[in-house]
Amino acid sequence: MFFSIIIPVYNRPDEIDELLESLVLQEYKSPFEVVIVEDGSSIDCKNVVEKYSEKLSISYYFKQNSGPGDSRNYGMKKAKGDYFIIFDSDCIIPSNYLSEVDLALKNNFTDCFGGPDRALDSFSDVQKAINFSMTSFLTTGGIRGGSEKIDKFQPRSFNMGISRKAFEASKGFGNIHPGEDPDLSIRLWKMNFETRLISSAFVYHKRRIDWNKFYYQVSKFGKARPILNNWYPEYSKPTFFFPTLFIVGFFLALALALLFSFFFPLILYGFYFLLLFFSATYCNKSAKIGSLSIVATFIQFYGYGLGFLKSFILIQLLNKNPEKEFQELFFKTRQND
Repeated sequence: MFFSIIIPVYNRPDEIDELLESLVLQEYKSPFEVVIVEDGSSIDCKNVVEKYSEKLSISYYFKQNSGPGDSRNYGMKKAKGDYFIIFDSDCIIPSNYLSEVDLALKNNFTDCFGGPDRALDSFSDVQKAINFSMTSFLTTGGIRGGSEKIDKFQPRSFNMGISRKAFEASKGFGNIHPGEDPDLSIRLWKMNFETRLISSAFVYHKRRIDWNKFYYQVSKFGKARPILNNWYPEYSKPTFFFPTLFIVGFFLALALALLFSFFFPLILYGFYFLLLFFSATYCNKSAKIGSLSIVATFIQFYGYGLGFLKSFILIQLLNKNPEKEFQELFFKTRQND
Protein backbone atom coordinates (compact mmCIF):
# COMPACT_ATOMS: atom_id res chain seq x y z
CA MET A 1 0.00 0.00 0.00
CA PHE A 2 1.19 3.49 -0.83
CA PHE A 3 -0.20 6.15 1.50
CA SER A 4 -1.02 9.67 0.34
CA ILE A 5 -1.51 12.08 3.23
CA ILE A 6 -3.99 14.83 2.33
CA ILE A 7 -3.96 18.07 4.34
CA PRO A 8 -6.23 21.02 3.53
CA VAL A 9 -5.08 24.29 5.08
CA TYR A 10 -6.62 27.73 5.43
CA ASN A 11 -4.50 30.55 6.88
CA ARG A 12 -2.58 28.24 9.24
CA PRO A 13 1.14 28.16 8.26
CA ASP A 14 2.31 27.65 11.87
CA GLU A 15 0.08 24.59 12.27
CA ILE A 16 1.38 23.08 9.05
CA ASP A 17 4.95 23.47 10.32
CA GLU A 18 4.17 21.42 13.44
CA LEU A 19 2.22 18.82 11.49
CA LEU A 20 4.92 18.32 8.85
CA GLU A 21 7.61 18.08 11.50
CA SER A 22 5.65 15.25 13.14
CA LEU A 23 5.44 13.47 9.76
CA VAL A 24 9.22 13.72 9.35
CA LEU A 25 9.55 11.81 12.63
CA GLN A 26 7.39 8.86 11.53
CA GLU A 27 8.85 5.42 12.28
CA TYR A 28 7.17 4.01 9.16
CA LYS A 29 9.86 2.79 6.74
CA SER A 30 7.93 2.55 3.46
CA PRO A 31 7.59 5.57 1.14
CA PHE A 32 4.57 7.86 1.45
CA GLU A 33 3.63 11.25 0.04
CA VAL A 34 2.13 14.41 1.51
CA VAL A 35 -0.31 16.58 -0.46
CA ILE A 36 -0.95 20.10 0.87
CA VAL A 37 -4.03 21.87 -0.49
CA GLU A 38 -4.11 25.61 0.23
CA ASP A 39 -7.81 26.53 0.25
CA GLY A 40 -7.62 30.13 -0.95
CA SER A 41 -5.66 31.35 2.09
CA SER A 42 -4.63 34.99 2.39
CA ILE A 43 -1.70 33.81 4.56
CA ASP A 44 -0.27 30.87 2.64
CA CYS A 45 2.08 28.15 3.85
CA LYS A 46 4.13 27.67 0.67
CA ASN A 47 7.38 28.77 2.33
CA VAL A 48 6.77 26.35 5.19
CA VAL A 49 6.13 23.48 2.77
CA GLU A 50 9.37 24.27 0.91
CA LYS A 51 11.30 23.72 4.16
CA TYR A 52 10.31 20.06 4.00
CA SER A 53 10.89 19.44 0.29
CA GLU A 54 14.05 17.41 1.01
CA LYS A 55 12.66 15.63 4.08
CA LEU A 56 9.31 14.51 2.68
CA SER A 57 7.83 13.59 -0.68
CA ILE A 58 5.57 16.62 -0.67
CA SER A 59 3.46 18.57 -3.17
CA TYR A 60 1.66 21.88 -2.76
CA TYR A 61 -1.46 23.16 -4.52
CA PHE A 62 -3.15 26.52 -4.20
CA LYS A 63 -6.79 26.86 -5.25
CA GLN A 64 -9.72 29.17 -4.66
CA ASN A 65 -11.63 28.76 -1.42
CA SER A 66 -14.25 26.01 -1.61
CA GLY A 67 -14.20 24.49 1.89
CA PRO A 68 -12.32 21.64 3.58
CA GLY A 69 -14.35 18.78 2.09
CA ASP A 70 -13.85 19.92 -1.47
CA SER A 71 -10.16 20.63 -0.75
CA ARG A 72 -9.71 17.06 0.45
CA ASN A 73 -11.35 15.80 -2.73
CA TYR A 74 -9.03 18.02 -4.76
CA GLY A 75 -6.00 16.61 -2.96
CA MET A 76 -7.10 13.01 -3.46
CA LYS A 77 -7.54 13.63 -7.18
CA LYS A 78 -3.98 14.94 -7.34
CA ALA A 79 -2.49 12.21 -5.13
CA LYS A 80 -0.66 9.12 -6.37
CA GLY A 81 -1.49 6.69 -3.58
CA ASP A 82 -3.95 3.83 -3.43
CA TYR A 83 -4.92 4.75 0.15
CA PHE A 84 -5.52 8.31 1.38
CA ILE A 85 -5.02 9.50 4.95
CA ILE A 86 -6.63 12.84 5.82
CA PHE A 87 -5.58 15.18 8.61
CA ASP A 88 -6.72 18.63 9.68
CA SER A 89 -3.94 21.19 9.82
CA ASP A 90 -4.26 21.53 13.62
CA CYS A 91 -3.17 17.93 14.25
CA ILE A 92 0.18 16.59 15.44
CA ILE A 93 0.86 12.98 14.49
CA PRO A 94 2.48 10.43 16.86
CA SER A 95 5.62 8.84 15.46
CA ASN A 96 4.05 5.35 15.31
CA TYR A 97 0.83 6.45 13.55
CA LEU A 98 1.54 5.20 10.02
CA SER A 99 3.01 1.95 11.34
CA GLU A 100 -0.13 1.32 13.38
CA VAL A 101 -2.41 2.05 10.41
CA ASP A 102 -0.34 -0.14 8.09
CA LEU A 103 -0.46 -3.05 10.55
CA ALA A 104 -4.20 -2.66 11.18
CA LEU A 105 -5.05 -2.57 7.47
CA LYS A 106 -2.84 -5.59 6.73
CA ASN A 107 -4.57 -7.57 9.46
CA ASN A 108 -8.08 -6.43 8.56
CA PHE A 109 -8.34 -4.28 5.46
CA THR A 110 -11.12 -1.68 5.56
CA ASP A 111 -11.89 0.85 2.84
CA CYS A 112 -12.45 3.64 5.36
CA PHE A 113 -11.21 4.06 8.92
CA GLY A 114 -11.11 6.72 11.58
CA GLY A 115 -9.04 7.27 14.69
CA PRO A 116 -9.53 9.11 18.00
CA ASP A 117 -7.80 12.25 19.24
CA ARG A 118 -5.90 13.22 22.36
CA ALA A 119 -4.30 16.26 23.94
CA LEU A 120 -0.57 16.85 24.38
CA ASP A 121 0.85 18.15 27.65
CA SER A 122 1.96 21.27 25.77
CA PHE A 123 -1.63 22.24 24.89
CA SER A 124 -3.23 25.15 26.75
CA ASP A 125 -5.65 24.51 29.62
CA VAL A 126 -8.57 25.63 27.46
CA GLN A 127 -7.49 23.29 24.65
CA LYS A 128 -7.28 20.41 27.12
CA ALA A 129 -10.72 21.24 28.53
CA ILE A 130 -12.24 21.36 25.05
CA ASN A 131 -10.50 18.10 24.20
CA PHE A 132 -12.05 16.48 27.28
CA SER A 133 -15.50 17.77 26.32
CA MET A 134 -15.10 16.53 22.75
CA THR A 135 -13.82 13.06 23.68
CA SER A 136 -15.19 12.02 27.07
CA PHE A 137 -17.75 9.22 27.36
CA LEU A 138 -19.58 11.52 29.80
CA THR A 139 -20.45 13.93 26.98
CA THR A 140 -21.66 13.69 23.40
CA GLY A 141 -17.99 13.67 22.43
CA GLY A 142 -17.69 10.00 23.32
CA ILE A 143 -17.75 8.95 19.68
CA ARG A 144 -14.55 10.91 19.10
CA GLY A 145 -13.02 9.28 22.12
CA GLY A 146 -13.68 5.79 20.80
CA SER A 147 -16.92 4.70 22.46
CA GLU A 148 -18.78 4.23 19.18
CA LYS A 149 -19.01 0.67 17.85
CA ILE A 150 -15.68 -0.18 16.26
CA ASP A 151 -17.20 -1.90 13.21
CA LYS A 152 -19.79 0.83 12.54
CA PHE A 153 -17.69 3.88 13.15
CA GLN A 154 -18.27 7.20 11.40
CA PRO A 155 -14.72 8.51 10.84
CA ARG A 156 -14.11 12.20 11.50
CA SER A 157 -12.19 14.02 8.82
CA PHE A 158 -9.52 15.42 11.13
CA ASN A 159 -8.15 11.85 11.29
CA MET A 160 -9.39 9.34 8.75
CA GLY A 161 -8.36 7.14 5.86
CA ILE A 162 -10.13 6.08 2.69
CA SER A 163 -9.08 3.81 -0.16
CA ARG A 164 -8.85 5.16 -3.69
CA LYS A 165 -11.52 2.65 -4.69
CA ALA A 166 -13.97 3.98 -2.09
CA PHE A 167 -13.15 7.59 -2.93
CA GLU A 168 -13.73 7.11 -6.65
CA ALA A 169 -16.98 5.23 -6.06
CA SER A 170 -18.37 7.82 -3.62
CA LYS A 171 -16.86 10.96 -5.25
CA GLY A 172 -15.60 11.89 -1.79
CA PHE A 173 -16.96 14.60 0.47
CA GLY A 174 -20.10 16.60 -0.21
CA ASN A 175 -20.42 20.37 0.14
CA ILE A 176 -21.96 20.47 3.62
CA HIS A 177 -19.59 21.54 6.43
CA PRO A 178 -19.59 20.41 9.11
CA GLY A 179 -21.35 17.10 8.55
CA GLU A 180 -19.38 16.08 5.47
CA ASP A 181 -17.74 13.15 7.26
CA PRO A 182 -20.90 11.34 8.53
CA ASP A 183 -22.48 12.07 5.15
CA LEU A 184 -19.58 10.29 3.44
CA SER A 185 -19.70 7.37 5.89
CA ILE A 186 -23.39 6.77 5.26
CA ARG A 187 -22.97 6.95 1.49
CA LEU A 188 -20.13 4.42 1.74
CA TRP A 189 -22.33 2.08 3.80
CA LYS A 190 -25.02 2.32 1.15
CA MET A 191 -22.43 1.19 -1.43
CA ASN A 192 -21.46 -1.76 0.81
CA PHE A 193 -18.11 -0.34 1.89
CA GLU A 194 -17.13 -0.86 5.51
CA THR A 195 -15.86 1.71 8.00
CA ARG A 196 -14.22 1.09 11.34
CA LEU A 197 -12.31 2.60 14.22
CA ILE A 198 -8.58 1.97 14.57
CA SER A 199 -8.13 2.85 18.24
CA SER A 200 -4.34 2.91 18.07
CA ALA A 201 -4.37 5.44 15.20
CA PHE A 202 -4.85 8.53 17.37
CA VAL A 203 -3.65 12.06 16.71
CA TYR A 204 -3.07 15.06 18.93
CA HIS A 205 -5.76 17.52 17.91
CA LYS A 206 -4.80 21.05 18.91
CA ARG A 207 -8.11 22.87 18.26
CA ARG A 208 -6.86 26.46 18.31
CA ILE A 209 -10.17 27.99 19.26
CA ASP A 210 -11.46 30.20 22.06
CA TRP A 211 -14.84 29.86 23.79
CA ASN A 212 -16.69 31.94 21.17
CA LYS A 213 -15.24 29.95 18.27
CA PHE A 214 -15.97 26.72 20.10
CA TYR A 215 -19.60 27.75 20.56
CA TYR A 216 -19.88 28.64 16.87
CA GLN A 217 -18.33 25.32 15.88
CA VAL A 218 -20.59 23.10 18.00
CA SER A 219 -23.64 25.15 17.00
CA LYS A 220 -22.88 24.30 13.38
CA PHE A 221 -22.50 20.63 14.33
CA GLY A 222 -25.97 20.77 15.88
CA LYS A 223 -27.49 22.45 12.83
CA ALA A 224 -25.96 19.87 10.48
CA ARG A 225 -27.32 16.78 12.23
CA PRO A 226 -31.08 17.23 11.43
CA ILE A 227 -30.10 17.88 7.82
CA LEU A 228 -28.30 14.53 7.76
CA ASN A 229 -31.24 12.90 9.53
CA ASN A 230 -33.52 14.30 6.84
CA TRP A 231 -31.28 12.96 4.08
CA TYR A 232 -30.78 9.57 5.75
CA PRO A 233 -33.71 8.94 8.13
CA GLU A 234 -32.80 5.28 8.50
CA TYR A 235 -29.60 6.33 10.30
CA SER A 236 -31.23 8.80 12.68
CA LYS A 237 -30.85 7.96 16.38
CA PRO A 238 -32.83 9.14 19.44
CA THR A 239 -29.49 9.97 21.12
CA PHE A 240 -29.03 12.86 18.67
CA PHE A 241 -31.72 14.70 20.65
CA PHE A 242 -29.84 14.37 23.92
CA PRO A 243 -27.99 17.76 23.94
CA THR A 244 -31.24 19.59 23.18
CA LEU A 245 -33.12 17.72 25.91
CA PHE A 246 -30.22 18.32 28.29
CA ILE A 247 -30.12 22.09 27.81
CA VAL A 248 -33.91 22.53 27.78
CA GLY A 249 -34.09 20.41 30.94
CA PHE A 250 -31.39 22.53 32.57
CA PHE A 251 -33.32 25.77 32.07
CA LEU A 252 -36.54 24.12 33.23
CA ALA A 253 -34.74 22.94 36.35
CA LEU A 254 -33.42 26.45 36.90
CA ALA A 255 -36.94 27.89 36.51
CA LEU A 256 -38.39 25.36 38.95
CA ALA A 257 -35.74 26.30 41.50
CA LEU A 258 -36.22 30.05 41.13
CA LEU A 259 -40.01 30.16 40.82
CA PHE A 260 -41.15 27.27 43.02
CA SER A 261 -38.11 26.49 45.21
CA PHE A 262 -38.10 22.97 43.81
CA PHE A 263 -34.38 22.16 43.67
CA PHE A 264 -34.24 18.41 43.02
CA PRO A 265 -33.79 18.56 39.18
CA LEU A 266 -31.12 21.24 39.55
CA ILE A 267 -29.32 19.11 42.15
CA LEU A 268 -29.17 16.26 39.62
CA TYR A 269 -27.49 18.59 37.15
CA GLY A 270 -25.10 19.61 39.92
CA PHE A 271 -24.12 15.97 40.48
CA TYR A 272 -23.50 15.55 36.75
CA PHE A 273 -21.23 18.60 36.58
CA LEU A 274 -19.44 17.43 39.72
CA LEU A 275 -18.81 14.08 38.03
CA LEU A 276 -17.44 15.93 35.01
CA PHE A 277 -15.15 17.96 37.26
CA PHE A 278 -13.67 14.94 39.03
CA SER A 279 -13.26 12.98 35.79
CA ALA A 280 -11.56 15.85 33.94
CA THR A 281 -9.41 16.64 36.97
CA TYR A 282 -8.27 13.02 37.21
CA CYS A 283 -7.60 12.70 33.47
CA ASN A 284 -5.62 15.94 33.27
CA LYS A 285 -4.18 16.00 36.82
CA SER A 286 -5.47 19.56 37.18
CA ALA A 287 -8.43 21.02 39.10
CA LYS A 288 -8.25 24.10 36.87
CA ILE A 289 -8.77 21.98 33.76
CA GLY A 290 -11.54 20.16 35.63
CA SER A 291 -13.31 23.47 36.16
CA LEU A 292 -12.73 24.60 32.58
CA SER A 293 -14.12 21.27 31.36
CA ILE A 294 -17.46 22.10 32.98
CA VAL A 295 -17.51 25.35 30.99
CA ALA A 296 -16.52 23.52 27.78
CA THR A 297 -19.19 20.85 28.26
CA PHE A 298 -21.93 23.40 28.98
CA ILE A 299 -20.95 25.34 25.83
CA GLN A 300 -20.94 22.09 23.87
CA PHE A 301 -24.45 21.14 25.02
CA TYR A 302 -25.80 24.68 24.71
CA GLY A 303 -24.39 25.36 21.25
CA TYR A 304 -25.12 21.93 19.80
CA GLY A 305 -28.49 21.58 21.52
CA LEU A 306 -29.93 24.91 20.39
CA GLY A 307 -28.44 24.55 16.90
CA PHE A 308 -30.02 21.10 16.63
CA LEU A 309 -33.40 22.39 17.87
CA LYS A 310 -33.49 25.26 15.36
CA SER A 311 -32.49 22.98 12.48
CA PHE A 312 -34.92 20.24 13.55
CA ILE A 313 -37.85 22.67 13.52
CA LEU A 314 -36.95 24.27 10.19
CA ILE A 315 -35.76 21.21 8.28
CA GLN A 316 -37.62 18.21 9.68
CA LEU A 317 -40.85 19.79 10.90
CA LEU A 318 -41.34 22.68 8.46
CA ASN A 319 -39.53 21.00 5.53
CA LYS A 320 -37.46 24.07 4.66
CA ASN A 321 -34.57 24.03 2.20
CA PRO A 322 -31.31 23.44 4.15
CA GLU A 323 -29.12 25.43 1.76
CA LYS A 324 -31.40 28.46 2.05
CA GLU A 325 -31.95 28.28 5.82
CA PHE A 326 -28.35 27.49 6.75
CA GLN A 327 -26.17 29.00 4.07
CA GLU A 328 -23.17 28.99 6.45
CA LEU A 329 -23.13 25.16 6.28
CA PHE A 330 -22.75 24.92 2.51
CA PHE A 331 -19.87 25.88 0.22
CA LYS A 332 -21.04 26.96 -3.22
CA THR A 333 -17.76 26.83 -5.14
CA ARG A 334 -16.54 23.42 -6.24
CA GLN A 335 -13.32 22.38 -7.97
CA ASN A 336 -13.75 20.50 -11.23
CA ASP A 337 -10.16 19.47 -11.87
